[in-house]
This record gives sequence, C-alpha cells and structure tokens, in this order.
Amino acid sequence: MKILILGGTQFLGVHLVEAALQRGHTVTIFNRGQTRPELFPPVEHLQGDRDGDLRALEGRRWDAVIDTSGYVPRIVKASAQLLAAADEHYTFISTINVYADPTVIGLDEQSPLATLADETVEEVNGTTYGPLKVLCEQAVQAAFPNRALIIRPGLIVGPRDATCRFTYWPHRLAQGGDVLAPDHQDQPVQIIDVRDLAAWTIQMVEARQVGVYTATGPDDALTFGQLIQQCQAVSGHHDRIVWVGEAFLQEKGVAPWVELPLWIPSGDGPAGLLSVNNHKAIQSGLAFRPLIQTIQDTLAWDAAHPEELAKSGGLKPEREQELLQEWAVRSKEEH
Repeated sequence: MKILILGGTQFLGVHLVEAALQRGHTVTIFNRGQTRPELFPPVEHLQGDRDGDLRALEGRRWDAVIDTSGYVPRIVKASAQLLAAADEHYTFISTINVYADPTVIGLDEQSPLATLADETVEEVNGTTYGPLKVLCEQAVQAAFPNRALIIRPGLIVGPRDATCRFTYWPHRLAQGGDVLAPDHQDQPVQIIDVRDLAAWTIQMVEARQVGVYTATGPDDALTFGQLIQQCQAVSGHHDRIVWVGEAFLQEKGVAPWVELPLWIPSGDGPAGLLSVNNHKAIQSGLAFRPLIQTIQDTLAWDAAHPEELAKSGGLKPEREQELLQEWAVRSKEEH
C-alpha cells in the first residue's frame, strides 16, 4: 500500500512509519520539516503546513492516510477535504479524552462525547483538547463517509515517550533509594505500548476497517501497585517503596498525574479514563506485549536519552526527599 502519514516524526508517528515499512508498505510523510527531519532518509518527505499550505499534497494519490497530528477541527477539515477525492481511507488518531464524563467506569465507543459551547475556539488546552478532538473526528467522518477509521488511544507509553506520564516510574525505580509512591495501590491503570498501537493501526488500515475504536490496554486488570512492583523488578533495585497517604499528598499540594504520574486521587475527576472498555479493539486484533518488556525497553531508551525526561514533569528529587522526611515525621506522630 501507499500510505501518507500526516506527522511521522514524533512519538506515535515514528512507530507508525516503522511498522508500515516493516510490513512492506510505501510511506510518505507530510509535515513542516522542523522535528527530526533526519529520520527515515529512504522515505518520501513532503513539506508544508497543515494550517494553510497543503500544496505538496495536491494532485497526489495514496491508498490510505493516517493523521497523527490533528488537533484543530478547521485544520483537520482542510486536509480531509483535500484528500477525500484521491484517497480511499482516512485514519484519524483521536483520544479517550473525547468522552463527556471521564468519571464513568467502563466508557466505550458509544459513550456520550464532550462538546464546546463555542465551536470556533481553537486554543488547545486541558479543557478544550477532548472536545476539539470530537470535532476533528466529525470533520474526518464528513469528508470520508464510510471510509474513516477513528482510533481513540488511552495513555501511550514506551520507547520515545519523552513525557513523565509513564517513563517517570521506570526511571525513578532505576535510581534506587527510598521511592515515594501514592498509597493507591489498587487503583486501576491502563496503558498501551506505542509499538502495539502502531502495529495494530497498520493492520486495521490494511483491512480498510472503519468506525470508532477505543485503544488501550492491557487485556486484563492492572493496578498501580502491580505496575510499581514490575518497575522495581526490572530496575534490579530492591529499595523501599514508601507508600504515602493521599490526604498527606493533597495537603502538601502534590499535583496528581503531573508530579506523581498515573495517580488520580480516590473519588477525583477523570478516574474513568483508567477504566475504559477496550473489548472492541481487542476483538479486532489489538494485542499487547508483556508489561515487563515495555518497562525494560522504556528504561533502555530513557538511559540513552537522559535529557528528554529532564525536560518533562514528575516529582523532582529535592521535592521527593522533602516529602519523604515530612511523611516520616507524620507517621511517627500518628503511631
């Protein structure tokens, strides 16, 4: 197949290109040429700007398009309409943040979607991100009726993930010493290895699958405590995990998810986004590698790119030590 990827040099995009090439497809990348332009020298690179300069796509034909970089409905609509007459199939990478009520356990493809009071808004932030993705999905479906595949991934993790959202924990456990973790060990966790997502996406494109699929993992229950234990096992360190009470963390102003990734306080906001129904995607062939492999490969990538995680969030070492000391004092006072 001839596949056009809008993006292709960031996290998921890189793995999609690799997966497509491994399966013998011919790949073209369209982007601004500003992020890692040295990647994939054998691949055709088209330069332009999705916001107003799509000339490089005019007059060209591909069997399928995969859109990894669409966030603003107006911009997504422009590319989808331009490509609609020449291309057979359009895959849009959306997000589980499209759902209207993220507190609901078991969200699935039929769950109500988020809306914007003002659909002309184009600023992407924590409030508008999900609703804007909803409008992007609708723009693609309108341009490619019965030819559009909408994929809503959960938390994407693995090699090349420069955020702290998952990488923080393998990285922190590898450092050794007392490790602060929120005492929420039974909290459900859902993640998907970027390579599993990419491989399945390419297979879905090959089959010309259409419709909406929520894509996250694993295929059975995973808790935060189990994740921490596996990170500890991979690290080779057997230092102490200090399970710190949620009330203490909230009292000290520790930011859930940002400073302590994957932590959502009990009874708080978007806990439903870690308990999404992924059965439809699994039935269509989505498969997951062992979690321990994801942790190992993430840790290896992190060790080779120490500057990446340093730029993202997570609990800083001095802040962690301060909290551990205060928690030790508090624990003694309570006992």
